[in-house]
Formats: sequence, structure tokens, C-alpha cells
Amino acid sequence: MTSFAIKDEFYLDEQPMKIISGSIHYFRVVPAYWQDRLEKLRLMGCNTVETYVPWNMHEPQEGTFDFQDQLDLRHFIQLAQEVGLYVILRPAPYICAEWEFGGLPYWLLKDPFMKIRFDYLPFMEKIARYFEQLFAQVVDLQITQGGPILMMQVENEYGSYANDKNYLRKSAALMRKNGVEVPLFTSDGPWLDMLENGSIKDIALPTINCGSGIKENFKKLREFHGKKQPLMVMEFWIGWFDAWGDDKHHTTSVTDAANELRDCLEAGSVNIYMFHGGTNFGFMNGANYYEKLSPDVTSYDYDALLTEWGDVTPKYQAFQKIIGEIAELPEFPLTTKITKRAYGSWEVSQRVSLFETLAAISQPVNNNYPLTMEQLDQGTGYVYYRSQIGAPRVIEDYRLIHCQDRAHTFINDQLQFIQYDQEIGQKKTFTLTAESNELGILVENMGRVNYSVHMNHQYKGIKDGVIVNGAFQSEWEIYSLPMNNLDRVDFSGNWQMGQPSFSKVNFRVDQPGDTFLELPGWGKGFVVINGHNIGRFWEKGPQKRLYVPAPYLREGENEVVIFESDGQVSDTIIFHDQPDLGPN
Repeated sequence: MTSFAIKDEFYLDEQPMKIISGSIHYFRVVPAYWQDRLEKLRLMGCNTVETYVPWNMHEPQEGTFDFQDQLDLRHFIQLAQEVGLYVILRPAPYICAEWEFGGLPYWLLKDPFMKIRFDYLPFMEKIARYFEQLFAQVVDLQITQGGPILMMQVENEYGSYANDKNYLRKSAALMRKNGVEVPLFTSDGPWLDMLENGSIKDIALPTINCGSGIKENFKKLREFHGKKQPLMVMEFWIGWFDAWGDDKHHTTSVTDAANELRDCLEAGSVNIYMFHGGTNFGFMNGANYYEKLSPDVTSYDYDALLTEWGDVTPKYQAFQKIIGEIAELPEFPLTTKITKRAYGSWEVSQRVSLFETLAAISQPVNNNYPLTMEQLDQGTGYVYYRSQIGAPRVIEDYRLIHCQDRAHTFINDQLQFIQYDQEIGQKKTFTLTAESNELGILVENMGRVNYSVHMNHQYKGIKDGVIVNGAFQSEWEIYSLPMNNLDRVDFSGNWQMGQPSFSKVNFRVDQPGDTFLELPGWGKGFVVINGHNIGRFWEKGPQKRLYVPAPYLREGENEVVIFESDGQVSDTIIFHDQPDLGPN
């Protein structure tokens, strides 16, 4: 039986081992392409693949678990072993990863006293239940049982969040209780108190996350260890992610990244973050919040070694050359044939206003005050709030109180204004002119914050209420819109310019290939192709086209449904054979 141990170095079968790993998130890649991405990792000379595990995908509703299809973690690990790779598993409840709520499930917030990532009994009980389900999928794939899993992580970058060592120790104990036998590790930034806060040195090997200054940061890690232990950059950041509104697609220097990789490999082991970023399909992008809300775009290209769509880059070739100096590079043919195809321009065939088909896609909840997404048992998407606000008059004081993230206000189905992030809560004034008036508010969850202190306040929708002339408005109809049932959209209704709407496009495919969807003249929304939500678009960029993997297409007739929220639509969409992530 193969063995793996952490002593003064990493040891595989009692022989020193240098881990050369790359990150691939199985949940950001269609399963049909898992093997292709893993093979390219192996061909670059890596011996290991690392992946996070997103709790919010595997337990989308409390007590309901999913390990099928794109969430078949077990199959991904088995494929890695078949390709000749070991596995580093990071099953922490929290993953960050620029992912919705950092991988935590939204329903945790239904507890008004919830303390995430602390030794808070209800939080620990929910982790314990999740771990029972998760580790049942993978424990027999540990290296101790003939599988490829070398080691697993306790929590994730905890030192930049808190220093509750009881929480860390109890998390590690839960892993052991559920059959984890391989060595454990933690990973933190090497700055300020992060290593000290996030480490449990007697239980788990401390590693660091950084993108530059490897020599100096390894020196800090060596001093922190206090004894001879392996040095490892668990996240060697070789690119970066894009947020909506950025002025460019982030890229980094190939030469600088290659030089830092050489420094990593001379002194220790490395996990390249990201080897292949993939895509934030659906509504699963995360967000950051420092001075303002910064939701991430649909692409998680990350300027990684493979592009979002799986192509080899100059950075890949530079890294392969350096790895080849210390490891034998394997040679074998790729097994997955991938092509790119342009399907040209197609016209919208049907369009209907959201208000005309609300009843077909959502059953209203009547309540005397607004309810949040979490109270509606809804994780992502939109909520529409409707209330009657009476006779013609001047509304001098209109405010949304504790509302996130982007809100459209309508009077009698006509858009008045859109408020986003810090604009929400500002006083607005308008005049009602009709004999009776209906207030409508469409609120979009742009992605829960995935890092730092703002994670504690990620209720979406309207939490406190709506002020109309100085007082809270009551008596609401509330429509939950997770947008996972667009097959129910009734296109027989009317469409009115300026309103949120659904548009349908039918297009033909002679041979399915990867393609890139452009929506020229469209404002903001998301796209569903043959039932697959391929993600959000927004005219502000930088991302201009959405990646559509070939497995989402079928030969012959295909269907696109586009939801656009801002009343800015066109009659045409275009499928290209090349991407456009924005200017570099």
C-alpha cells in the first residue's frame, strides 16, 4: 500500500516527494471536459491536482445533498488517478474561491444569530451533518486505501478571518471522526498575524498563499515552523479574477510568474492557483467588498495556465519548461476532441415582459412586510416585491432599508430608477399621477461576498422594509424568482419596451462545438441555453462574450432564453468561435 507522510519533507513510500500541483475546480468545468483538463495538467509535468469542495452546491437546501453530474466529486478524483495524478482535497466548509458566499450555503443565514466560521454550536452541528455525507463519498479514495488523495485542508485562509482555535481543532476532529486518515494542512497568507491566527501546528501543516516574493515568504514560513518541515505555497497566485466594472481583463507577466515558480520549486512544493479557472455558471459568482461591492464576472479565466475554455497558453508553456528541468515530462495523446465553432447571428422569435408571466413562474407569498431571499428558502436569483401605495400625491421620502444588491423601482410597471449597492437607502422623490398606484421592486442577488467581515451580512432582497413618505409600507405580494424554471415562461403575454423581459431565440447547430455568445445592444441579465444557465452578462464589462461549452449544445434545434432586467434589449444574438474577455 502506498504511504504519504509529512516529516522534514513530504514522503511518498518513504522517499522524498516534491508536490507539483495545479488547481482545477470540478464544479466550474463541465464533466465531459474533466479528463481533458487533468491530462493537460499531467502533460505539463504536475504530479497532483488540487480542488476545493463547495458546500453550497453539495447541500443546496438544508438536508438535501447532491453528488451527481457536475458535482460528482468522486468521479473527478477517480479520473485524476487514472490520468496519473495525486489529489489534494480542500473540503473546508469555507473555500473563498471567488464563489457565492465563499462556498457556504445561504440557508445558514436563516438563523438570525448565526456565527459562521466560529465554534458556534448550530454552525458546528450543520458542518457535522455535511461532513458525514461528504466524506462518505471520498474516504476510500485516500492514499491509505489505495486512492490518490494525499492530504486534506482544515478550513481555508482562516487567519485572515478570525483566530478561534477551538473552531479549527473541532473542525479537524470532525474530519478524523468521519474517516480522514491522511495528513492535514492549513493555508494562510504570510502577512501580519495570518499564519498565527490560522494555524494549528500540532495537528496540521501550515502552508502559505501568495503570488510573489516567494523567497522572502518561504523564509517567514520556515521561521514560523520552528523546525524542519516542508515548505509549500498552497496557492501560488499566477493570475487574478475580474469584477463587473473593471476597466480591463486582468493578466500577469509570464516571465515574472515563471521566475517565481522556479523559486517555489527550488525550495519546496507548489500548488498553482489556478491551473484552469473555468466558469461561474449560473449565479454562483462571488463578490468582494472593500470600498464598494465588486461582484465577479461569469468567466473565471484568472489568466490561468489554461484559458477558461481549456486552451494552452504561453504561461503554460513557460511553466512546463521549468517543471521539465526537475521532473520527467510524460507524453501521451489527449483523449477529448474539442473544437470551436461560430454559429452566426440569430433573431429573437418571442419576447414577454416579466410582469406578464410572473404567475407562471412564481407563486406569490403575501406578507405584511418584505421577506428576504433566505426567508423565502431561496439562495440566488431575484425577488419581486409588489404593494399598492394609493392615490396620486408626491412621494417625498422613498427609501429601501437594508436591501441588497441591486434594486429596480417601478410604478405601475414603469421603471422609475435603479439603485445599486451604496445608492440603496438613499432618499428618492417622485410623483404619483394615476388614480391608483402599484409599487414594484425587483431585487437581484449579485453574488454573496466571499471574503472578510462583510460575509456576516449577506442577506439578499429587502431585509428591513420600504419607506413611503416616512413610514414603512405594509401588505406585500412577494415573488421568489430563483429563475430555475424558465421552461414555464409564458411567451403568449405582452412585451412592453423598458420592462424586464424574457426573450427566446431558436438556433440550429450542425455539429456541437465550444462557442462564445455575444449580446450586442443588451443591458444586463443572464442566459439559459437548453436548460443550462451559462451565467450573467452586463454591458459594463469587461467580459463581452459568454463561454458556451459544446456539451450544452445538441445537433439540430437549440433554444436560448435570455432574461434582461434593465429594459435594454436587442433583436439579435451572435455566436462566435473566439472569446472576448475585454481589453488586457
